[in-house]
Amino acid sequence: MGVKTVGFVGAGRVARIILGGLERAGRMPAQVVASDTNPDILKRLQSGFPAVQNALQGNRAAAAQDLVFLALHPPAIPGVLAEIGDCLKPGAILISLAPKHSIARLKEGLGGFDRIARIIPNAASIIGAGYNPVAFSEALKREEKAEMQSMLEALGKCPEVAEDKLEAYAVITAMGPTYLWFQLQELRSLAESFGMTSAEAQTGVAEMAAGAAHTLFGSGLPAAEVMDLIPVKPLGEEEANIVALYRSRLEPLYRKLRS
Repeated sequence: MGVKTVGFVGAGRVARIILGGLERAGRMPAQVVASDTNPDILKRLQSGFPAVQNALQGNRAAAAQDLVFLALHPPAIPGVLAEIGDCLKPGAILISLAPKHSIARLKEGLGGFDRIARIIPNAASIIGAGYNPVAFSEALKREEKAEMQSMLEALGKCPEVAEDKLEAYAVITAMGPTYLWFQLQELRSLAESFGMTSAEAQTGVAEMAAGAAHTLFGSGLPAAEVMDLIPVKPLGEEEANIVALYRSRLEPLYRKLRS
């Protein structure tokens, strides 16, 4: 594949996350071209990454690179595919960062171009700690997959998974931080109000969260036994309501992404 240049069709949050992770790891490509329908979004991206070339006249310049990230919300994808299909290089790879649109659907929208991968990105990739499941089209060779995964390891873990599981990962790993961040932030704020320093509060909450996850998933104990390790449960009366909220919001979202 020989990635020398990268294009972003869409210059919003996920473009900033990926470029942030690559820059942090010292893995920025020689050339990055980004396009977006909103000039303010392009300016914001370039303010954080001055070397990025902004493509203000449509998406074709961004799509003419060696590795092309399709960084758009699902509803915007069909129209853009028709625009960029004929300007993709024969040896390029297009990476879709969105759920819902399958490799087969992307191939059809691109007029038969089949050098495609799909990744479900995770926000922690901005500091190289992401979990970014990837699925590849059959057109990509093993060495091309390995080269792409080597590049993307700068963002964190990028395991290859079955494509039909990507929507589940979108709900669980991509959106998952939003289910936890506000709670962790509130615990940090409470800790400071109880007299901890900012550093003590931050370290305490971070270590607690990491240890809690490791105990639940790595101790070998049944989940019920893990949850019984602490006798005092200040939020115990609300657990059923919280679980019901998760299910009432996330199950319909998953079904929508799979439709």
